[in-house]
Amino acid sequence: MIRKASGRDAPFLRDMVKHAYYWRWADPATADVPASRYVEGWQRPGDRGVILIDESFPVGAAWFRLFKAGSPGYGFIDERTPELAIAVVPNARGKGVGSALIDSLLERARTEGFADISLSVDRHNSGAIALYEQHGFHQVDETDDSLTLRAELA
Repeated sequence: MIRKASGRDAPFLRDMVKHAYYWRWADPATADVPASRYVEGWQRPGDRGVILIDESFPVGAAWFRLFKAGSPGYGFIDERTPELAIAVVPNARGKGVGSALIDSLLERARTEGFADISLSVDRHNSGAIALYEQHGFHQVDETDDSLTLRAELA
C-alpha cells in the first residue's frame, strides 16, 4: 500500500535520507548526513511525498520539494522544478518498491501541475540510474561524483 506522507513522517524521511545518501555503506544509522535540507521543516509549501507500507511497516519513501537558488538541493535545476528524493530500506530493495514509489510520486507531481522534476544520484549507483532512466529521467548535469537527472512530466 502507498499512502501520502504527512508531517508525522519526518523522522522516517530523515532515516530514508541516510539510506539514500549512504547507499553503499553498511550502516547508515551511524552516518552523519549532510543532506538534512531534504527533510528540515518537512511539509513546508510545495513538499509532497509518498510512503510504501509492507506488512504494516514503512519500507520506502519518495518525496519532492522546491528549493531556492540560494539554498539548492544537490539536483537543483531551478526554483520551479521540484527535486525528488527516494530511498528503500535494504531488505526491500529489488522487489519493485522503488519503481512503485517513483510512479506514485511522478503522478502526484503531474497532478500538481509541475512540468518536470529533477534528482541527484551518485554516478556509481548504476542500479538507481537504470531505474530512473526507465521512468523517463535523463542526465542534464554532472559533478565529480554525481549526476543530475531530469524527467519531463507533460
